[in-house]
Amino acid sequence: MSQTLFHLAFPVTDIAQTKAYYVDGLGCIPGRENHHALILNLYGHQLVAHITKEPLIPQHSIYPRHFGLIFTQERDWQDLLERAQQQQLLFREETKNRFVGSPLEHRTFFLEDPFYNLMEFKYYRHSEAIFGSYEHTQIGDRT
Repeated sequence: MSQTLFHLAFPVTDIAQTKAYYVDGLGCIPGRENHHALILNLYGHQLVAHITKEPLIPQHSIYPRHFGLIFTQERDWQDLLERAQQQQLLFREETKNRFVGSPLEHRTFFLEDPFYNLMEFKYYRHSEAIFGSYEHTQIGDRT
């Protein structure tokens, strides 16, 4: 059986700053690089940072645009949280537990890179909630 990998391209304005944040800070493994792009390995998934000359502006909220990972082991989620804290990465939203006591219960935190890209990292207490639990309609923090 082959493994399918996720790919995401996102805008940045400086490759050295991108490398410092994603490699030194977040722990990504650097891949190919040139003056206009950098490939990053984020837990086995491919991120590609592309230089843009367009102005980058912060979102007012974590919605609608963000990306991230869902950890299947709580310890892995906790390890990344501790790394982000030790590296003093910018937390757009601190850790919290959503939907406590329900089948959708999960832990989450949001980071913001120097280019205003938002990342969410989650751990679900019940793995079936990742794609299932259709009888529930809660998604995110919007009410």
